[in-house]
Amino acid sequence: MLRRQAADMTSTLGRTATLAVAALIVLSGLAHGQRRFGWGSGREVEERNAPYDGRFTFARLKYTTAPGGYWYQGMPSWSHGYPVSEDNLMRIMNEVSDLGARVDAFNVFSLDDPELSKYPIAYITEAGWWQMNDREAAAFRAYLQKGGFVIFDDFKVAGTFGAGGGGWQNFEANMIRVLPYARFVEMEVSHPIFHSFFEITSLDDFPQAYNAGKPFFRGLYEDNDPRKRLLMIVNYNTDISQYWEWSGRGLRPFDETNEAYKLGVNYIMYGLTH
Repeated sequence: MLRRQAADMTSTLGRTATLAVAALIVLSGLAHGQRRFGWGSGREVEERNAPYDGRFTFARLKYTTAPGGYWYQGMPSWSHGYPVSEDNLMRIMNEVSDLGARVDAFNVFSLDDPELSKYPIAYITEAGWWQMNDREAAAFRAYLQKGGFVIFDDFKVAGTFGAGGGGWQNFEANMIRVLPYARFVEMEVSHPIFHSFFEITSLDDFPQAYNAGKPFFRGLYEDNDPRKRLLMIVNYNTDISQYWEWSGRGLRPFDETNEAYKLGVNYIMYGLTH
């Protein structure tokens, strides 16, 4: 079901990857150059959901923040960057392709929400603070087994600078509850996900949002078999979506922001076509 929906969405995609990515950042900056959210402590997240209408809609997963988790400006871990990160990325997607992604809705789902099954790609941030119950674990397993593709982002090596993200141990423990056989592998730059739209030639010098050492890109395959489907991509020890969120504010280097957008576009294209 999910794979069929993804194929329908990508049937008319235009491959315009030759467009200068630098120009895309200007477009994003025009959209959100001074956009700020003055959320106070304890305020709930205003979710910008809309009913499914067949168009590609960015889907973010929400969860209960684990004890000791990071609450930026009083907001739960899953909401960090929402909805500016996805808004900026979807505007870029529409500039470089004919995807026709929605920019008027950025849906948020719990792992056990039956509506999630209509969305072939899901995103989750601050995965080191992710907590779930048994019902959510079973639902997440079903989502992956039915063809869902997940982007994990924004968590870091324990003990490094900064409060965000939590660590790998909590994330991996959760994934073993979802898929007991789960064995993550380091992704090689030769993998098709890094060439699905833009050509990414190296991961060695990729930007590190925490300034805390080397970022890692890890994957999980169906049945732990690299010949089978890639179920998820994990951005570990970095925060790719932070570059999307801040792209119009001048807070991150221009060239690093370009690379983060390239990754985001490639992830979406790969998830829709594989």
